[in-house]
Amino acid sequence: MTLKFKTALLGAALLLPAVFACAQDIQDRVIKFGHLNNAGHPTSLGVRKFAEIVAAKSGSKIKVQEFPSSQLGNELQQQSALQGGVQEMLVASTTSLNGIVKEFGLLDFPFLFANARQADALVDGPLGKMLAAKLPEKGVVVLGFFDLGFRNVTNSKRPITKGSDLEGLKLRVIPNPVFLETFKTFKANPVPMAFAELYGALETKAVDGQENPFAVIESSKIYEVQKYVSGTNHVYATNPIQISKRFWDRLSPVEQKLLQDAAIEAQNWQRVVSREVSGKALSELTAKGMIYNDIAPAELARMRAEVRPVYEKFSAAYDPAIVTLFKAELERISKL
Repeated sequence: MTLKFKTALLGAALLLPAVFACAQDIQDRVIKFGHLNNAGHPTSLGVRKFAEIVAAKSGSKIKVQEFPSSQLGNELQQQSALQGGVQEMLVASTTSLNGIVKEFGLLDFPFLFANARQADALVDGPLGKMLAAKLPEKGVVVLGFFDLGFRNVTNSKRPITKGSDLEGLKLRVIPNPVFLETFKTFKANPVPMAFAELYGALETKAVDGQENPFAVIESSKIYEVQKYVSGTNHVYATNPIQISKRFWDRLSPVEQKLLQDAAIEAQNWQRVVSREVSGKALSELTAKGMIYNDIAPAELARMRAEVRPVYEKFSAAYDPAIVTLFKAELERISKL
């Protein structure tokens, strides 16, 4: 037996325990991953990409089961299940997190961003990390942020070309105090409502309109029950990828790293896909009969100025250190 062959054998023997230990560190597991959007929406595509990456990295030991379309309950119900350890994962808006750590409301402030690059930089940077660091003690771990996109108003009454056009409109909004205050500023009548109830409320005219990104409006077939869609771009929606802290604590360090790495990989892929879908979705909406209008930059600037009191009201109730960082980060990302 040559020295070279003996050395190779010894190296293989030393490697075996490490390989065995790594395999032992990944257990057979099933992850219930819920979200609110229809199957095939960019959120759904991101969940499926995550499942695919996790299966590949774990040798198919960890299986991720997607539950779209609020199958596991509305947003707040799923958030509660996540904190209780009944549901392993959730991707949803920052709304429910705002009820757990109120400073997440900063991400819902209107007219913060000129483009998606700025939004990514805010949640991927120091502010996103500081907000996420407050969640584990509340039973939630954030692994990343999917793109949902800029939110736009639809309604059955008239085009929205300026803030005053919102006056008197009964609009469904997500159950979030920042959203409620924003639309009250424009003298609309905001109605907090779970997303699962939205289509029926529009169909029966219980509400006049709603606001969501183009891809959500298209995939949820809101064009069937609404006539006008206006490019208000009033809020950029980011969807945190959440995992139950109780479940997370049962994972080995190897499994935790695997899921964290998979989430970032899926996040980066999903953002690209989501923005491509959003561009196509508007064309689909107009092709299906919706009437679209842009809002002139000068009008958007006026609307932005009108909602400044919303910033001041909520910032006063938030942790001053987080608000200071938020303002500094807005200055940094404004150059992107």
